[in-house]
Amino acid sequence: MTRLGDSVQRASALLGQDLSADSTVRRLLEETGSRRSMELTDLSAKEQAELIASRAVDVLPSVTALAERIEAARAGGRGLHVKLGIDPTAVDVHLGHAVPIIALSRFQRMGHDVTLIIGDITAKIGDPSGRSTERPPLTDEDIARNLAGYRDQVRPFFDFEHVRFRHNSEWLGAVALPRLIGILAQVPASALLQREDFRTRLEGGHGLTMSELIYPVAMAIDSAEIDADVELGGVDQLLNMQMGRRVMEIYGLAPQLVVTMPLIEGTDGSGAKMSKSKGNYIALNAPAEDVFGKVMSVPDRLMEPYLRAWTEWTDGEIGLVAGRVADGSLHPMDLKRVLAGEVVGALYGVDAAMAAREGFAAQFSRQRFSEVAELPEVDLAAHGGEGVAAVLTRVLRFTPSASAARRLAKQNGLRLVLEPAGGGEQRTAVLSEEAALRPLAEVVAEQLADAPEGTGVYLKAGRRLALVRGAAPPAPTA
Repeated sequence: MTRLGDSVQRASALLGQDLSADSTVRRLLEETGSRRSMELTDLSAKEQAELIASRAVDVLPSVTALAERIEAARAGGRGLHVKLGIDPTAVDVHLGHAVPIIALSRFQRMGHDVTLIIGDITAKIGDPSGRSTERPPLTDEDIARNLAGYRDQVRPFFDFEHVRFRHNSEWLGAVALPRLIGILAQVPASALLQREDFRTRLEGGHGLTMSELIYPVAMAIDSAEIDADVELGGVDQLLNMQMGRRVMEIYGLAPQLVVTMPLIEGTDGSGAKMSKSKGNYIALNAPAEDVFGKVMSVPDRLMEPYLRAWTEWTDGEIGLVAGRVADGSLHPMDLKRVLAGEVVGALYGVDAAMAAREGFAAQFSRQRFSEVAELPEVDLAAHGGEGVAAVLTRVLRFTPSASAARRLAKQNGLRLVLEPAGGGEQRTAVLSEEAALRPLAEVVAEQLADAPEGTGVYLKAGRRLALVRGAAPPAPTA
C-alpha cells in the first residue's frame, strides 16, 4: 500500500468516531496535516494524474494524457516540468490564492520539477482576465514588495527550497520586434478576441489596448521558453494557458498540458468568489482565532468545497463525512469545527488549531451571552433610528456594506437574541431582509413587546455578537 493509502486508512477510522471529542480531532488533524509534507512518489502515474484531477476543474487534453506524460517522463529518468505564473499584483494574500499553490505542492511531492514564473514584464502590462477596465501597470518596486509578501504568506503550503524561480524579463526583455511579429502572425486575432471580458468591454463602448491583446501571447512565450510539460493556474486563466499550447507548437515544441483550479467562493455565501474587495476573504496572515471564527461563520454548503480546496483529504474521506452528516450521525457543526481546525492547522500548526477550537467554544458556545466579557455595544439612544443594516456596517463594522448585511439576513444569519435576567431560556428571532432595512429601535421594540423586565438584547450577525444598550421591555400596564 502507498504512504497516502496508509494514512487514509488511519484517518478513515478516526472519521467514523465522535468528532465532537477534542482527543479524536487532534489525532485526525495530526494525521491529515502530516500529508502536507508527505512524499507521493510511490503513487503510480495513473494515481498521480487522478489525484491532481480530483481537485482540478479541467485537465487538458485529458487525465489520461497527463498520466501518459508522467509515465514517459519517468521512463526518461525525470519528472514533469510544471509551471505556475505569479502576477505579483497585491501584497495581501488570502486563502483563495493558496489553492493552486497546494496543487503545485502535490506535483512537487510527486517528484516533479516546479518553476514559478515571476511576471515582472507581464505584470507591467497587467492581466486583463475578468476585468472591465485596464489594470494599472506596476513598477519594479511594487513587484519586489508584493513578491516578498506573497512568498511569506503562502510558505505554510509550499516548499520554496525545492523550486526554481524565473523572471520572464529574462527572455521577454530580449524578444526582438521581428521575432514577436513572427509569433503574432501565427496567432489569429479571433483567438484573442473570443474572450468574454474583451467582448463585454467592446460591446459596452470601452476600448482595448494593444498591450492587453498581447498579454496572453507574452504569457504563452513563458511556457515555450522554459519548455513546460504542465501549466497550472486558476480556471479564469484557461484561455491564457491554451494560448501557451498554441505558441509552444509555433516554437516546434510538444504543447503543455493544462490544469485549471477552481475559484473559491467567499465566506459570505453570496456566490461571489473570495475577494478582498468584497470583504468575503480569509487572510493568510490573520490570527489563528480569527481564521477559525471566519471558517465557522460560512454556510454549511461551503464545507465540502472548502475541504476539497484546502485540506489533503481524499474524495473517499469527504464522502464518508458527507454521508454521516446526511444520516444524522455527525452534526454539521462538529464537521465545521474540524474544517476550521484543518485550515488553522495548515497555517499555524495543530496546537494553535486546538487552542483556537477551545477559544471558540469558550466564547460562542456559552449558554448565556451575559457571561461573555467585552462585547461590542450599540446604544439605542444614539443609533436606534438607523437601519439594522446601517448599524451593522457603520457602527459595529460587522459587515463591509449594507448589501452584505442584507445578504446575511437572506441566509438567516441575522438575529436578535433575547436573554431574560436571572437565567431564563434565550429566545432567538431571525431577522428578515426587510427587517434589516428598518430602524433598529423599532425591530427591538417589537421583539421586546412581551419580554420580562431585565431582558438583555443581543444583535448577532453570523458569528459576531453585540450587546444592544438602552433596550428595555415596556412597563406593565395597570
